[in-house]
Order: sequence, then structure tokens, then C-alpha cells
Amino acid sequence: MASGRRDTAKAKRGWRNKIMAAAALLLAPTLLFGCAYGDPNSQYPDLRRPGQTTPAYGEPASVFGPGGLTLGNASAPTQDQGGGGGAGIGVNSFLWRASLDTMSFMPLVSADPFGGVIITDWYTPPQTPSERFKVNVYILGRTLRADGVRAAVFRQEMQGANWVDAPVAPSTATDLENAILTRARQLRVTQTGE
Repeated sequence: MASGRRDTAKAKRGWRNKIMAAAALLLAPTLLFGCAYGDPNSQYPDLRRPGQTTPAYGEPASVFGPGGLTLGNASAPTQDQGGGGGAGIGVNSFLWRASLDTMSFMPLVSADPFGGVIITDWYTPPQTPSERFKVNVYILGRTLRADGVRAAVFRQEMQGANWVDAPVAPSTATDLENAILTRARQLRVTQTGE
């Protein structure tokens, strides 16, 4: 008697699952077909201001900001706009090239021209094999300015068989930033004559 009820309940679940699968198969193409006829140029209503009776329609917001995402030369800023003459990168090209030139003696782990981040691997100077350095350089904008670059310097010393974090002289990061800025100015003068 109990097994008969189990078989009936099992059969009902089987039919229910088959009906749900068939409904999903019929519904999916209908949804996709409906999406095909949407207007890709439609505009979204802006928020209504107090006293406004009809919605105002504006441009939809972009995930990449007001200018969108541009790769390549389409809207690269000119020298007058402070872009540094670089096309296709998200930071000042003079600062970018100067950072790479200045850090060229250290092995690179990562160099992201869109985000303006350069990360080096640990470097051991030949004259001091018991210490090593690592540098992160951040380019903060598209203009060649004194505050457009930041450097973070890390130092470790060998103690026994392990590397241990050690303090860095406070002026080290500033000296590195100044070296990058000097090189960036040299690159700009060479390229533009300014």
C-alpha cells in the first residue's frame, strides 16, 4: 500500500518536471524574440524634479563614465589638452615613458598603461646583496604635473635565511618621483620643443 502511494507521488513529480521543462522551452524563445525588437537608441527618463509633470529624457548613463571607453586614437587629447601626445593610454604618456625609463634597471611584474600602475619585482643591488627593493609607481592623471606621479618603495634585509621588512629612508620615494618628473620633462622638451 505504501509503495503504491510512493509510485503515484513519484509519477506526479515526473510529470510536473516534464511540464515545467516544456514551459521553459516555450518561454525562452518568446523572451529572446521580444528582446530582438527593442529600440537600442531609446532614452531613459531622468528623475523628475519637484513641479515637473512630464519626464525629461536624457542620455543613458555609461558604466565607463561620461566620455565612455575609448581605445586607440579616436579621441586622444592633443598636446594643448595636456595629454602628453599619447594615444590609447589612460595616463600622461610622458610620465608613463619616464617611469618605465627610470625603473628600467628593475624587473617588472606588471605595467598597466590604462590604470597607470607599474609594479616591479624585488631587485637586489650588486653592491649590497643583503638587501632588496621593490617599487610601485602610480601615475595619477593625464596631465604632466608635479603631483601626477606617486611612488611607494619597499625594502627588505636578509636576516639568517629569511627576508625581513626594513624601513626605507623617507626621501627615497620623493627622490624617485623627482627623477621620473625630470625625465618626463626631458621627454616633453625632446618631442615638443617646449
